[in-house]
Order: sequence, then structure tokens, then C-alpha cells
Amino acid sequence: MPRMFGTDGVRGLANRDLTAQLALDLGDAAVRVLGDKSAVVSAAEEEASSDTSSRSAHARRRALIGRDTRVSGDFLASALAAGMSAGGFDVIDAGIIPTPGVAFLTSVLNVEMGAVISASHNPMPDNGIKFFARGGFKLPDSKEDEIEAVLGQDWERPTGAGVGR
Repeated sequence: MPRMFGTDGVRGLANRDLTAQLALDLGDAAVRVLGDKSAVVSAAEEEASSDTSSRSAHARRRALIGRDTRVSGDFLASALAAGMSAGGFDVIDAGIIPTPGVAFLTSVLNVEMGAVISASHNPMPDNGIKFFARGGFKLPDSKEDEIEAVLGQDWERPTGAGVGR
């Protein structure tokens, strides 16, 4: 089976290849892989994660989502956020913002992960989801492979006050 993640995330024709269900499942899988404190992928990222000036040590886990102006970005962002929230993450909606802005905000807001919904230069009917690790760093292939490996698998999700917003 071919790898789901390409050079810059998961891309495809919105609502055929890249559906709301896939976005929900990607959000769910991403919190499982990137929400783990051992998900640090570089020394620079580790240094960035040690800066707790913008949050307390007992703060809830957070993710940030931004998107470009494609019409499909709204339903994909909602589905991605639902998957992350169901996994216990509070989701910050950065709205319409360029990809480097999502990486920057992921770093300065000290969130566990960021995601941008964009297909860059690809035609308008297409869209994509690209994840950033803590510190705003692009995910290495190994982390994308981990996300793909747990995609759609059942796990014990948080309940009650443990779910995200």
C-alpha cells in the first residue's frame, strides 16, 4: 500500500480523497502520536518545549489549526479539530493564515502540535493536511509513519472533562 503522507502532508481532491472522516481520523491519530511527551524530534524542539513561560506545568494539551482560503478548508478544519478534541486536546483556530504562520504560532504559543490545511500551489479543488511538531518543526517521515500506523485504530479516548475544546 502506498504511503499516505507525501512531501508535505496528506493531499488529495477535497471530499473525495481527503474527506471529513479522514481529517477526523488524522486528528485522532496525531494526538496519539504527537501528544506523547516523547514525541520530541530534535534538540532545538526539545529546547523550545522546555520554555514554559507561556503555559503552566499543569496546562491542558493544545493544538493549533490554520488554513488557506480554499472553501473545503472549513469542513476539513472542523473535522480535524473534532478528532484532536476527542483525543483530549484544546484546539486553537488560527483561521486563515499562511503555512509559515502556523509553524511560527506552533512555536511561540508552545503548543504540542500544529496543523495547516492547504494544498499550496495545487489546484483549488485539492486540499491537504500538514502537521508540525512542538516548536513548529516539520514532522520527520518516521512520525508521519506512526500517525499512519494508528490511523483508524480504536483506543481509550478521554471522557467527561478529559475531552478537549
